[in-house]
Amino acid sequence: MDLVEVDIKVDNRVAEPQENGRWSELLGPDYIAATVTLCLGVALFAFNEFFISTALPSAVEEFGGATLLSWAVTLYLVFAILGGAAAANLKARFGARRTLIVAAIIFVTGTIIATTANSMPQVLFGRPFQGFGEGIIAAICYALIPELFPQRLVPKIFGAEAIVWAMAAFGGPLISGFVTEYWSWRAAFAVNIPAAAIFIALVVIIVPAQKSSTEARRPIPLLRLLVVGAGILLISVSSKASSAPLMAAVLATALTILWAAVQTDRRAEHSILPSGAFAIRKPLGTGLWVVLLMPLAQASGSVYLIYGLQYVWDFGPTAAGFSGALMAMSWSVTAILVASLRSHELRVKLVPTGPALLSLGLAGLAIAVAADDFRLVFPSQVAVGAGFGISWGTLSQLMMDVSPRRERDKTSALLPTLQSAGYAIGAAICGLTANLRGFDEKASVATLHTALLSVFVVAFLISTAALFFGLRTVGLAAKSSRRGQETR
Repeated sequence: MDLVEVDIKVDNRVAEPQENGRWSELLGPDYIAATVTLCLGVALFAFNEFFISTALPSAVEEFGGATLLSWAVTLYLVFAILGGAAAANLKARFGARRTLIVAAIIFVTGTIIATTANSMPQVLFGRPFQGFGEGIIAAICYALIPELFPQRLVPKIFGAEAIVWAMAAFGGPLISGFVTEYWSWRAAFAVNIPAAAIFIALVVIIVPAQKSSTEARRPIPLLRLLVVGAGILLISVSSKASSAPLMAAVLATALTILWAAVQTDRRAEHSILPSGAFAIRKPLGTGLWVVLLMPLAQASGSVYLIYGLQYVWDFGPTAAGFSGALMAMSWSVTAILVASLRSHELRVKLVPTGPALLSLGLAGLAIAVAADDFRLVFPSQVAVGAGFGISWGTLSQLMMDVSPRRERDKTSALLPTLQSAGYAIGAAICGLTANLRGFDEKASVATLHTALLSVFVVAFLISTAALFFGLRTVGLAAKSSRRGQETR
């Protein structure tokens, strides 16, 4: 008996056979609307980040204010994480339908503000609205998966959402660049408005209204959310510090604030995090470490790889961007293959292979820099993408399976939030590492080699920690499954 069946039987429910799930069912008449709704919600979040980052330089060219450019990304990211952290509480209090509709309206409001802006400060004013709305939408779309789909289709929909993330990494900059070049940066921003309108219409049709419940009176932990927001903001701005010691101090302060917030939340009556989050003796806790550490390690490539290809190996922007496309395509193909496996037990056993492939890919990038051989970059990127594709969907499902039933909303809503937080923390750690090794825009090629090598070595070490927690997660989950069988 697999992990999902044990958990379901403990809750006195009848398990549906997972082996019968087919990809075609997602697009069949019973589930196509739900599939489109959830994938569109995740796509709004995933594509928006790439759309805006590609179009913003053109806005800066029109308005000026290049020094404010990084704040457009920072504000969006901070408020997206805040929205994701608040999502489970908002869903419990107001219901998924109302929360999604209001969040989409908040997102559209921010988009309209940014699209019609006449200055960079006005663009910045719209970004928190976009981030907060999208953080809520992405988190609740994950939380709705077990509510809108039978158990046999959960692996497939998680695989579909993993593909959406990969497609965003590949297609987002391409589409936004095309729209910006042939229309305007405002058109690239405005694409989100009709997509959000379609999403709202689908939510009204698909997502059931909440029934009255005592859970609806659960208060929103605003103070803890503000503390988390302050910590993430400090992480994001640490890369802008004027010196490496100051950057290290800001980053250490930010991580301390987040650690204190987690400890406080564990003791709170109405917590943001599910019980057992980040505990090393529970499969949920160790699994969430994997969810955080894998994007944290991969941020090294997202931030520095394309720069290295252009300024160390003289690649053009398009050729350098091909490495990102390779990673995204590898992610998508692998996610489809793994989600197509009929055995849930086998998919779970493959979870540690994800961080192992990520470690292999990051080691390859470090060797490529050390050996000054760009050809190693491309198979390394394929390995990184395959690492996420082979583990991400199953890991997400496993986190919900090992959560107490009453806390599955918290767990599922936390997944995209942790992913964003991982990238933010990883970018800051990589920035600190590179700056300590002399990285700047005037650095020599030799200095760039040293800085990039240090970045990828640090990322590799982080990925080995993800591998350790991945192995431990599968072991703890198997042990929990055996205990469940013995108590039946």
